[in-house]
Amino acid sequence: MATFVLVPGAWLGAWAWEATAHALRGRGHAALPMTLTGVGERSALATPEVGLGTHIDDITAFVVEQDLREVTLVAHSYAAVPVTGAAARLGPRLERLVYLDSAPFAEDTCLLDVMPDDVVDQLHRQVAEHGDGWRLPLPPFELLSRFSTLEGLDEVQLDLMRTRATPQPFSTFQQRLTHAGELGPDVDHVVFACHDAKALLDAGVPTLDFLNQSPWRRFHLPTGHWPMLSTPVQLAETLDAVVSSTC
Repeated sequence: MATFVLVPGAWLGAWAWEATAHALRGRGHAALPMTLTGVGERSALATPEVGLGTHIDDITAFVVEQDLREVTLVAHSYAAVPVTGAAARLGPRLERLVYLDSAPFAEDTCLLDVMPDDVVDQLHRQVAEHGDGWRLPLPPFELLSRFSTLEGLDEVQLDLMRTRATPQPFSTFQQRLTHAGELGPDVDHVVFACHDAKALLDAGVPTLDFLNQSPWRRFHLPTGHWPMLSTPVQLAETLDAVVSSTC
């Protein structure tokens, strides 16, 4: 049995992992979805001061305060940034790190750095016009699809995102990772490439080429950027296979 801590991307809460967590538990694993401060069911805690450091602290505290051991930490999308910051803090508690259609961030980088300039400009406008200058509501799907494919999501799932997503404190996108840290030599390094990440990895983007090399193990999910919604059971099956292949 593995212990999965599932960290959602921007605008989402633990609710997004429900089907995947259920499928993992059916395979005998402990599946613990979490919600970061200021989003999801914790949206009432959102303030302009909530930033990347807040979310790094959230992830670290979630693991430490529950005294979790041999943790498989799964980072979807935006969560790659705070998970990169939290992973080294967890020390021997961390058994495996899984980046889901995402990748580890280098020190002194932020999420906006990996987006096209015109998209960044539009996000700033969304914050100014619809987020009181500090919150980023879920962008219109036309804009969202500019940097994250919606493939695999039907109208029901799109409506679920539209109605349950909450604004993201924009500082979490803007603040730079100040300390990435080093992982222990025994931590299993895994990347799940959905269509977005697979295209980049197959293209041989120099800054991501390390993900095609040891110690990284790469798996493919043939769907868009939100597999916990589009293919939740297949995601659970692949996570189960990742754990089984190292037992």
